Amino acid sequence: MREEILSVTGMTCGGCVKSVNTVLSSLPGVQQVDVSLEKAQARVTYDDTHVQRQALVQAVIDAGFGISEPSS
Repeated sequence: MREEILSVTGMTCGGCVKSVNTVLSSLPGVQQVDVSLEKAQARVTYDDTHVQRQALVQAVIDAGFGISEPSS
């Protein structure tokens, strides 16, 4: 199992949190999702033999939100 913390942009309410939670939870291999409006992030525990980080990111983007990548 892997854990990924995604910085999600564009969430403004509880409905946004529910949407992000729903799209991430529906992906194969995702075990647990905890979305925080206050922290603007989603903590995802998943099996990386079934789903990759890029699929998590794309699911959030497809739901109408953004991902803020850490600057290097």
